[in-house]
Amino acid sequence: MFHHSKDLQFNARVSKPDPAFANILLEQFGGENGELAAAMQYFTQAFGAKQPHPDKYDMLMDIATEEFSHLEIVGATIQMLLKGVNGELKDAADQSEIMQVLDGKAAKEDIIHAALTANPQFPIITGGGPTLRNSQGIPWCASYIHSNGDLTVDLRSNLASESRAKLVYEHLMKFTDDPYVKETLSFLMTREVAHYKMFEAALATIQPNFPPGVLQADPRFTQQYFNLSPEKSPRGPWNDGEMPDMGKDWEYIADPVAHVKDTKGLTETEDNKKSELAKTEKLNEQLSEERSAEVKNAEPKGTAQWSDYSKSKK
Repeated sequence: MFHHSKDLQFNARVSKPDPAFANILLEQFGGENGELAAAMQYFTQAFGAKQPHPDKYDMLMDIATEEFSHLEIVGATIQMLLKGVNGELKDAADQSEIMQVLDGKAAKEDIIHAALTANPQFPIITGGGPTLRNSQGIPWCASYIHSNGDLTVDLRSNLASESRAKLVYEHLMKFTDDPYVKETLSFLMTREVAHYKMFEAALATIQPNFPPGVLQADPRFTQQYFNLSPEKSPRGPWNDGEMPDMGKDWEYIADPVAHVKDTKGLTETEDNKKSELAKTEKLNEQLSEERSAEVKNAEPKGTAQWSDYSKSKK
């Protein structure tokens, strides 16, 4: 059950009209990395988490709901940036607030032209109101959503989503000199950072959570780094020394072609890798049973119901 408060989470303000930036800001309204995409991603992920991870369900729903509130902030900011531009612009502009920041008819025509050329559909088809399209007029699409049904995978997707959204806000702040708008964008950007840390903390409570999913990585092919750029071959922690959090060292394959031939297409392995493979297969069976039981045991017996209203009664 959603409850809408008419007061914004953050008091968005705008000092002057800026239709060109209003169009750019559509990226966070109906764009791939925008607030609607984030809200719907976490909202859909929550359903699969409800039974086995009710605490994560609560977190995902809370953050999804906050993202909807951020969508409202972005939409409100876009509408305020169009103050004096919407409606019968050319008939009423002389008396509108937009003339306070313009100088004569030429400037008025320039700002109208800026709004039209940036995204003609924005002021013409929608009358200047926020629409679920990005800054190029491309409609919002459900393919933006990443929901894979495994919470460790979904949470990692969310870390990437929050990272991208943070960067978009960072870039957006370069294209406005309105201190109020920058303040709003800074708030929204900072909440992306906060959500990142929430998802990171939630991921850490699921053990084991690496590799993503259930099945373990094949130990015969986990440690090799194939040097496929032989002319210049930098070494670093991604191919030299100990693998992060694995307790194993990288195997640097300096000559991948010769290595593949010598191992008959990587089919001949060392004896120690065969013993590791047997342990991995046993772990796969064990973890598969645990994850399956985790979900099955969490499912209600008899009639299924999503909410238990009796628990809320005092």
